[in-house]
Amino acid sequence: MYTLLSGFWKYVFQKDEYCVLILGLDNAGKTTFLEQTKMKFCKTFKSTNLSKVTTTVGLNIGTIDVSGVRLMFWDLGGQEELQSLWDKYYAECHGLIYVVDSVDEERLPESRQAFDKMVSSETLEGVPLLLLVNKQDVEGCLSVPEIKTSFGESASKIGKRDCLLQPCSALTG
Repeated sequence: MYTLLSGFWKYVFQKDEYCVLILGLDNAGKTTFLEQTKMKFCKTFKSTNLSKVTTTVGLNIGTIDVSGVRLMFWDLGGQEELQSLWDKYYAECHGLIYVVDSVDEERLPESRQAFDKMVSSETLEGVPLLLLVNKQDVEGCLSVPEIKTSFGESASKIGKRDCLLQPCSALTG
């Protein structure tokens, strides 16, 4: 009887929960993207001033409920020392968002290297991927085709997963 009631309770009140990792180099706009997303989907969320967002040391977690589904976003720090911790979170993730800074052309090879290492992980095989080309509102930024060309060699590593390359501006939403 307990099992029946417990199952009914979970069916009525429990939401499906999915974990999404937000990865990318430091200063790419991951935390700003997370804050903007929380502002858009959480009516009661009081955001901090986006111009005062600092580099993430460790991780930020954001939870959003949409249509009976709970999305947990894990925004992991992108500094080189913290990238070695990314793989500790792979087993729990159901989706990936990789943020590329389209203004920082000097660090694009470093970003691609971090992307290649991430996408090559067997743990992430088949996990859907959203590649955000951020800071498209800044004059002189690299265009989406330029980023696509730069990341072109990574295409074979993406494998058979759903993948979307999307221009954005995390700051303006």
